[in-house]
Amino acid sequence: MKKKLFAAAMAGTMVLSLAACGGSKPAETTAAPAADKTEAAADGETKAEAAAESGSAWEPSTTVSIVVPAGAGGNTDLSARVFAQYAKELTGHDFIVVNASGAAGSVAANQVLAAAADGHTFLYGHNLVNVANIAGVTDYNYTAFKLGPTFAKDPAQQLYVSAEKYADLNAFIEAAKAAPGQLKACTEVGAYTYYELLAFEKAADIDLDLVDVGSNSDKIAAMLSGQVDLMPGAYINCKDYLESGQFNCIGAPTEERYDLIKDIPTLKEQGVDLVYPDCDFSFYFPADTSDDVIAYYEDLVQKVLADPSAAEGVANVDMMPYYLNAEDSAKNDEQIYNTIKEIADSLEQ
Repeated sequence: MKKKLFAAAMAGTMVLSLAACGGSKPAETTAAPAADKTEAAADGETKAEAAAESGSAWEPSTTVSIVVPAGAGGNTDLSARVFAQYAKELTGHDFIVVNASGAAGSVAANQVLAAAADGHTFLYGHNLVNVANIAGVTDYNYTAFKLGPTFAKDPAQQLYVSAEKYADLNAFIEAAKAAPGQLKACTEVGAYTYYELLAFEKAADIDLDLVDVGSNSDKIAAMLSGQVDLMPGAYINCKDYLESGQFNCIGAPTEERYDLIKDIPTLKEQGVDLVYPDCDFSFYFPADTSDDVIAYYEDLVQKVLADPSAAEGVANVDMMPYYLNAEDSAKNDEQIYNTIKEIADSLEQ
């Protein structure tokens, strides 16, 4: 498959961003929502008892910064705030969300790589360091970090079209084959959705015009105005347009249906053999972080997700509670990296 050139759908400078699951606001630092309970630990435990229970001799000695590669308001930011709120309720320690969007997630990633490996700063996100490396934005991938646990899952971004133009997947594919290279699909340069669209083109045997339009809000505006024909999107950003009848979802590139999007058919069940990596939201620490720190966060994530209110908080931002320990998180990142790199390598002449 040949490499794609991006056309500008809107006037202005192209912006590199991996805020596919985040907002479009400038970088900012904001505190997590105030917790209702600030006592030491759940069920009246002291912080020392909670630390001993986790099997880790470490616990925070100052505020913990959760660095998010997206602006405020998207599900990356919102799910990080769910963790921050309930982590404080369980431990009594302060956790703040630091919004650091820009440069394909590398602004946030570099901030964490430069931080002390003392457990008080970590990166929270999905696929970002892998995609940025594959796209040539950075010279490092997930192996530059020490992986911590995984906290939440968002299904691989679904494919949305204008309900006025296309009734379903077959209608879109027929239109694309009738006009090769003319139907526009919006993405961002070198982002998660870019490689998803390349994989979709190959699986569906179609040729699209991939257009960089910017942030999530820009993508939706381009869809609503008819400037583009197809948009990969997270459910949280698109559900209102589905309910209003403005968008149709033509499929999800997942292995099976998830409860979160149970009414959306997979691409596979419709005859397009494409399964793309989900957005698994993990903790990335500086490489020299100790095993005691990682053990502390593994235990804390499990405790947070065991709280029905916290699990409901994750569900309320249209994501799914999803735990992997540090070792399995690293294996998962390796698989994601290899999958997306294989797609990228297929572009080589």
